[in-house]
Amino acid sequence: MSEESAEPTVPNGLTLARDLEELTFSPGVGDALQAAPAPIGFVPTMGALHAGHAALIERAAEAMSRRKGGTVVVSIFVNPTQFGPGEDLDRYPRTLEADLRLCREAGADVVFAPSARTVYPDEHLHPGGIAASVRVGGPLTETLEGSHRPGHFDGVATVVLKLLNMVRPAVAFFGEKDWQQLAVVRTMANDLNLPYLIESVPTVRDADGLALSSRNRYLSPEQRAAAAELPAALFAARAAIAAGDAPAEVERALTDRLSAAGFAVDYAAVRCPTTLGPPPAKPPYTVRILVAAKLGGTRLIDNVAATRTA
Repeated sequence: MSEESAEPTVPNGLTLARDLEELTFSPGVGDALQAAPAPIGFVPTMGALHAGHAALIERAAEAMSRRKGGTVVVSIFVNPTQFGPGEDLDRYPRTLEADLRLCREAGADVVFAPSARTVYPDEHLHPGGIAASVRVGGPLTETLEGSHRPGHFDGVATVVLKLLNMVRPAVAFFGEKDWQQLAVVRTMANDLNLPYLIESVPTVRDADGLALSSRNRYLSPEQRAAAAELPAALFAARAAIAAGDAPAEVERALTDRLSAAGFAVDYAAVRCPTTLGPPPAKPPYTVRILVAAKLGGTRLIDNVAATRTA
């Protein structure tokens, strides 16, 4: 496990909270938690931060600058309940000191980096999990990522709800790269009448189009060069939808192109952006094209919007 053992250096102007008591009494947070709505912008992450996360923090900072006393809180927590057997929980990169620097430079005020015991205090009483959890059911979580990672979205929904209730923000910011996750969180917030606004931020990409991801660091130099074919194939699929190609044909062409480039494709799907069900039968429509594919031992996900007008 690539976890830093020494206590990190905290940049000036940034507060590091390790538990709920420290979070509650962090500068700006204690007062904000008493407000209605609380002027907190919240960015939940698993750490190993990059420019995509910085864009989320910057959006939160911009939003909070318009609110008197607004505070930006970033959480860093590698959530064990959203990893399945054989996935990369143990080797997921932990880079807290570098993450703190990025958070401060992007405009965060507080970083909440709790332990698993803080987030799941009674887990030891319930072997294999916790007594109360959140499940967003139906097709939204049973397809695509849900079919390849059983239980994943239960872990995501549960930890997101727990973190939201700990931080109690006015707005929480999520990236569009994890489109299905974003849809699940929005559905949970709507169905449970949560008093938190969920805002999305567009995917940040490298110069060659590859979506930024903490897992990109698993790629060898040769794999990293080959990975550029994934966004290239997605952009071609987007153009094909706009040109009038049928969604099923686009899915087949996308799968064939990625397979020929050496990817092991889990799915390549053209779906309704909100339900992730089948796209409309007739144009005009906007769809989301979603892909998950492995390159060597690294699993990459990405998506783009596509519109057909006629």
